[in-house]
Amino acid sequence: MAKIKVLIVDDSAVVRQILREILSRDPAIEVVGVATDPVAAHDKILRLQPDVLTLDVEMPRMDGLTFLEKLMRSHPMPVVMISSLTERGCETTLRALELGALDFVSKPKVDVADGTVLLAGEILEKVKAAAHAKIIGVRKKLSASAIRPLVSNALIKSTHQVIAIGASTGGTEALREMLEPLPADSPGIVIVQHMPEKFTRSFADRLNSLCRIRVKEAEDGDRILPGHALIAPGNFHMEVLRSGAEYRVRVYSGEPVNRHRPSVDVLFHSCARYLGSNVVGVILTGMGADGARGMLEMRQAGARTIAQDEASCVVFGMPKEAIAMGGAEEVLPLTKIPAGVLRLAATPLERV
Repeated sequence: MAKIKVLIVDDSAVVRQILREILSRDPAIEVVGVATDPVAAHDKILRLQPDVLTLDVEMPRMDGLTFLEKLMRSHPMPVVMISSLTERGCETTLRALELGALDFVSKPKVDVADGTVLLAGEILEKVKAAAHAKIIGVRKKLSASAIRPLVSNALIKSTHQVIAIGASTGGTEALREMLEPLPADSPGIVIVQHMPEKFTRSFADRLNSLCRIRVKEAEDGDRILPGHALIAPGNFHMEVLRSGAEYRVRVYSGEPVNRHRPSVDVLFHSCARYLGSNVVGVILTGMGADGARGMLEMRQAGARTIAQDEASCVVFGMPKEAIAMGGAEEVLPLTKIPAGVLRLAATPLERV
């Protein structure tokens, strides 16, 4: 089996060396070259034909975003961004995902106590997943005023209707495309997107500026309200709870589930327990199986459920597992999911 050829693009010699060491440990990966900036990278891409590019966010001679946009128009390929956990870094990384980057990971560091390279496993996992992902390239982004909003179905009368969404690789853009058409009076929405600390607030703010619904990073005790979406904060689990006649979220730091925190399964299991037939579960693009068992449990508890189809997924991992387990009632392309969730929210099983 051919090895995955990787080109590392980073202006830091230390980071280039750490990344080379991490990637070279895996027998399925071959680091075919390194570049100190996008200008040097351009020539090496054409000459070395890498399968995956790791790309620094901020570099000399040409910034990473300009280079990424040019690359995705002329030579689309899998790109994993290497980002710093700073406010500016978050904004730039989110923009990179809009431009076609598949995923991102924080810059690796060495633990001075024992020499362990932090995030090595995550870097390997994301680079290998990128090699097999679907390249969508630069997406045409419409202004909020240009997007035709959906109209809520008149049968959605109960404030207890909730939409629960789980996503991972490719999910930041999939969530944007799903949430933008939703009307301001949509059922309350709870979301787990695999994303590290500091990124989720910037991500929520970006979605809030684009959508008719209000989007925010969840805080412990937040109410789930119509027209509002709550995104689980990075490095914290989120679950739903019943509080009298209301639904609220619990945000807490627990052990990772399916190697993730936040975990889609944690959210979906709580939806099955507390929401029953008053929830529509949606599982979007992402690698792995997080959320598959939880979606099955939701369906068994009376929830309506939707999985994104393979053709529109960047990585058909989580939806594939949910479908295989029998948790997905419907399988829809991403463009059909916004109308689908409103339709299913208006027709819970007990009314069918």
